Amino acid sequence: GRPLVAGLADRTGESAHLAVMTGRDVVYIVEERAPRRPALVTDVGVRLPAHLTATGRAMLAALPREQVRALYPDATAFADRTGRGPGRPAELREVLRAVRTDGYATEDGEVTPGLRSVGVAVRDHAGWPVAAFAVTWEDDGRDAAAIVTAVTTSAAELARRLL
Repeated sequence: GRPLVAGLADRTGESAHLAVMTGRDVVYIVEERAPRRPALVTDVGVRLPAHLTATGRAMLAALPREQVRALYPDATAFADRTGRGPGRPAELREVLRAVRTDGYATEDGEVTPGLRSVGVAVRDHAGWPVAAFAVTWEDDGRDAAAIVTAVTTSAAELARRLL
């Protein structure tokens, strides 16, 4: 995935990353920082709560609902970083419903205030989410459509390579 992450950062001019899920967390396995962009908390090896990140939300939305329910049975399962993001199972279900409808996940200040991310799951041959790509940028009010397209293209390419 490293060349795809580097290409994604080059195409968007923003920082890009690839993460995998472990329990209720995502772990960042590849990170490509774009020049002159804000510092991020998503260095390689960093773990963050999946329900707060675009990568985590993308992968959670691709899991069976029963598995998501087992991971997040009640409000005690939800970590908080900034006071934003889902804090109860019903709120997470709404977030994941939007991800399934849109085909990509978003995060807007739930990890770091002032930063936004778009994430797309990478699925294996059985449709299981094995990883997710994301791009993070400063919340400057711009339309994210081009970033969504670039992230979706990278996720589809890695999925194709996994077949």
